[in-house]
Amino acid sequence: MRMTRRHGPHTLRARILGLLLFSVAGLAQPAFAGPPLLCHAFDIGAANSLPWTTTAGAAWYEGQAGYDLQRLSTDTEALLTPSTPVIERMETLRRAAIYASRDFVIAKKLFLAMDDRIRVAAAASGGKTDALTLFDAGYLTETFRELGRLAAHNFSAWRIDGVALDAMVKDVDGYALVLKSQAMRPGDASIELASALIAASDAGRKGDYAHHAANARAGAKQDALLERNLTHISN
Repeated sequence: MRMTRRHGPHTLRARILGLLLFSVAGLAQPAFAGPPLLCHAFDIGAANSLPWTTTAGAAWYEGQAGYDLQRLSTDTEALLTPSTPVIERMETLRRAAIYASRDFVIAKKLFLAMDDRIRVAAAASGGKTDALTLFDAGYLTETFRELGRLAAHNFSAWRIDGVALDAMVKDVDGYALVLKSQAMRPGDASIELASALIAASDAGRKGDYAHHAANARAGAKQDALLERNLTHISN
């Protein structure tokens, strides 16, 4: 999905910074126009997610005006049910991270809530790890890591402290959590798409990116929702 074009020096500076930041980072091929986990919305059709702006010409980082951030963790958890498809989870977590960029306290609350869900799910199933709560925690961690890179480079849309955000996620390997989730759901090619986008944020994972992207494309033949979102890796 293409980034929405907006006019004015403030928006232009934000877009250019996003492009430069990820070009300098040496992203795996193909080149991404902006942070791969954040700037392109996932096509989820009419499925439920966090409220979002429908204003024509709105930038990718603009949520719904007036959304109550105090509800963010509760609303996000409510949407991430066991039956929620992975692509829908990715869009909800993308929106959640962007909302959380407004307030570090909110971001930390959401981060800890996703971590707590892993333990709660395990306790409810007699100690068995739940693949989707692992996925949610890992994917959000890497989305926050990407957000932290932007904030640390003074991306004007974020008011959050990039250093604090980096410190929050530095000891958590979200990519490893997503891979563990994939191992528990080997037929879910949507997780391969998620893994490809995470790998695209790390210049040292070019081989991993290619592997995940190929698996996502192959799996899309049996998954219409995934097929609609292959544009995230097809440039």
